[in-house]
Amino acid sequence: MRNNRAMHRIAVLALDDVVGLDLGTPSQVFGTARTGDLTPLYRVEVCTPGGRPVRSTAGFQVLPDHGLELLDSADTVIVPGLHDGPPLTDGTLDAAVAAALRAAHDRGARIMSICTGAFVLAAAGLLDGRRATTHWAYADRFRRFHPQVDLDPDVLFIDDDGVLTSAGVAAGIDLCLHVIRTDHGSAVANRSARRCVVPPWRDGGQAQYIERPVPRTTDTGTAATREWARQRLHEPVALRELAAHARMSVRTFTRHFRSETGLSPAQWLLQQRTEHARVLLETTDLTVDQIARHAGFGTTAALRQHFHSRVGVAPSAYRRTFRPVP
Repeated sequence: MRNNRAMHRIAVLALDDVVGLDLGTPSQVFGTARTGDLTPLYRVEVCTPGGRPVRSTAGFQVLPDHGLELLDSADTVIVPGLHDGPPLTDGTLDAAVAAALRAAHDRGARIMSICTGAFVLAAAGLLDGRRATTHWAYADRFRRFHPQVDLDPDVLFIDDDGVLTSAGVAAGIDLCLHVIRTDHGSAVANRSARRCVVPPWRDGGQAQYIERPVPRTTDTGTAATREWARQRLHEPVALRELAAHARMSVRTFTRHFRSETGLSPAQWLLQQRTEHARVLLETTDLTVDQIARHAGFGTTAALRQHFHSRVGVAPSAYRRTFRPVP
């Protein structure tokens, strides 16, 4: 968990055939992250190999202000997705680019990729033995090129000890908001999400977006029931109650719920309870025991266990970081 209030410098490394949306996502999302007095928290700059122009997939060229030397001083390095080039065609990467990425990682910079940018990190050897994700449509190719990486194509993003990867396209926004949340807390991340007109947290993973040979159903779905459950996080909510609210059998409800969110009802409830606890720790003076009850964990021990599993720190440590005593 990072909480450095000084300006955090981000280098976005653009290679030929960079995806236009992926390239613009970091500057847009991180550019909205500000303190209460509107002081920017991040500075985002773009670089390319040799500082040369590179092609984008959106019909324009990128004219950068920096070459690979920008990676020497960046706190975070982000590689946007590509639609062509050696990382995608044969799993290789220019030696100078690979060396610059490895050097940035070795000195402690946070390394991130959006979409197929994971192919670049993998070709540089930065994902060996790690969990990672990429766009679901490229999962088979990724596994073929990089069997040494533990690929999970069902999630929106993965944070593996300072090396972060996201699924395709809009999942890059989810990843950037996750980083802001990790660095500066939910309140700052939520403000950024509102400025970007996106949800601060999306339910489930990219499994719900994978094309499958299943006909579209005309059933109502579970969205209304999820909202009903969100209003009752402080109460025990049983699976049979969720199914009854949706007017489905337990079996049918569970199938639809997983299809729509990529999670089981129990996993989804745990995710929602943890995020609610996170907000309460930041924005209220409730004790940890009270928060455990308000968020539906029942006991402080249960809150500590699940919070540490999802966030990486104990609730009390999280509060000290993001709600310091005046």
